[in-house]
Amino acid sequence: MWTRKQKITTIILVDTLLTGFSVLASYYFMKPFLTLPKEFIIYAVLVSIGSYLIFGGVFRVFTRINRYTNLKEIIAIFSANTSAFFATLFLIMLPKGNYSRRFVLFSYILSTLLIIASRLFWRLYIEQKNHHLTKSQKPKKTLVIGAGEGGRILYNSLIGSKTAGEIEIIGFIDDDPNKLGTYLSGKKILGNLEDLPEIIKKFQIEMLTLAIPSLPKSKIRQIYQIIEPLNVQINMIPSIEELASGKISASRLKTIDVVDLLGREEVQLDMESIRDQLTGKIILVTGAGGSIGSEICRQVMKFTPKKIILLGHGENSIYLIERELRNTYKKKITEIVPVIADVQDAHKIQEVMAEFKPDIVYHAAAHKHVPLMEANPRESVKNNVFGTYNVAIAARDNCVKNFVMVSTDKANNPPNVMGATKRMAEMIVTGLNESGQTKFSAVRFGNVLGSRGSVIPVFKDQIEKGGPITVTDFRMTRYFMTIPEASRLVIQSGALAKGGEIFVLDMGEPVRIVDLAKNMIRLSGYKEDEIEIIESGIRPGEKLYEELLLDKERNDEQIFEKIFVGNIKGFSTQEVMDFVKKLSLDNKELAKQVVGYANKSNQ
Repeated sequence: MWTRKQKITTIILVDTLLTGFSVLASYYFMKPFLTLPKEFIIYAVLVSIGSYLIFGGVFRVFTRINRYTNLKEIIAIFSANTSAFFATLFLIMLPKGNYSRRFVLFSYILSTLLIIASRLFWRLYIEQKNHHLTKSQKPKKTLVIGAGEGGRILYNSLIGSKTAGEIEIIGFIDDDPNKLGTYLSGKKILGNLEDLPEIIKKFQIEMLTLAIPSLPKSKIRQIYQIIEPLNVQINMIPSIEELASGKISASRLKTIDVVDLLGREEVQLDMESIRDQLTGKIILVTGAGGSIGSEICRQVMKFTPKKIILLGHGENSIYLIERELRNTYKKKITEIVPVIADVQDAHKIQEVMAEFKPDIVYHAAAHKHVPLMEANPRESVKNNVFGTYNVAIAARDNCVKNFVMVSTDKANNPPNVMGATKRMAEMIVTGLNESGQTKFSAVRFGNVLGSRGSVIPVFKDQIEKGGPITVTDFRMTRYFMTIPEASRLVIQSGALAKGGEIFVLDMGEPVRIVDLAKNMIRLSGYKEDEIEIIESGIRPGEKLYEELLLDKERNDEQIFEKIFVGNIKGFSTQEVMDFVKKLSLDNKELAKQVVGYANKSNQ
């Protein structure tokens, strides 16, 4: 494998030889018509080569990747050679003696053509070589969706890559009627999305590639629904951010993720309000090693806080997020402080708050697994209720400006211990709002795709093992969002909070779990009948349907894109704590008491 320095040296050597050859060829071609002394020819060779090398460096001719030679590379060569021509002409006119402008012009034209031809020859050679390397496999007939810049980049990247022989691009489709029947990179635009099923059947298409990195998720879902009955693989080129960062090339296609099929665009941040709130501030995140907590840390770090305190009970998870942040944000001046502490330890939490005096606290630490909390109700109360109380009281006592608690849709009308304890945590947080200068709020959202408690990792594992996929009930539906979106909502809500609110995201339509399972099967390259889906029965504490708010809690006023504030009745924090201190020692009775109390608060 040649190094980049060796490749550059080779290019310089080849161009030098071609330039020298062009001068000598011009001399012998024009010798019958002109009388030129040999000393002049040697001088002309040296001046031509020297001028070209100088201007070749100026126009970065030697540092370009030749297997991707296109119009830009050709223009650079032309510019370097043209500049060298005028320099050579000027330098040849200086010495006394005979000279010929025609001779210089002819050698310039010849050298330009030869150097450009060498680049095009090399590109064709590499393309043919890559094609033959993978010719043992039958190439997949591929249709590219998007005949724009993304489609052009994809096509040019593929034909120059090692996967060139694995994919045969049949053509493009695009919804722009002006492009119908035209050609992009020699391939025809065959139709639009409505023509997709017909085109797939006519050309026996095996794979679809989305070449529009910014394509809305609603459009991706529409395309997926069109091809769902057809046996076609689908993937897409990386995002603009991934391409721009250089981490991945356009030829490295990505599979469509189940996240892309939600049909709802993710909520984006109001960057200015967030920047004002976070930049230069001290931020504390509890549960910083968890799925949501760690993503909150990643999002917060983008705004360069003065200090971020990563608080968590599990030393390994805190170690991992600390290492990730230090590696990812090396250039940031933010001080990263890992703290191993349990939110149930009130004294330790007070010590941490008093030492660091955070401006904002994001409270993400909680037990969230419904069946596990049904089996361990006392632990759910200790962590979700007492733990939240400890962190909230410490925040109040140390004059934290904003306290944002991560809640869940399971806190609404909860039939289970986990949801009930999260509802009680909401009551504690909102009840403290008038007790000092701290603005307390909570953020309620649905299931988080890809989190530790999500069904996605479970389904992936079951599919890898060949099935079956277990769905507790085929009627079950859930609201879904991504980890980054959930974390952004928490951060955005903190900036919007005036105190005492429970923020809720408009999460679109709920998704049937069984449909999610079917989509994952197809996205994994299987047919539905190849992986069995079975009902395993609803687990203790589970609901068939989740609600973000009860009807009486709904507020139609949208305070930010897709963010609403629920009309939640206020409660006294002390009243909640008096209740939990009197809970039964019997786990079953305790569970009934907690669920009953939480539901009573919704009445």
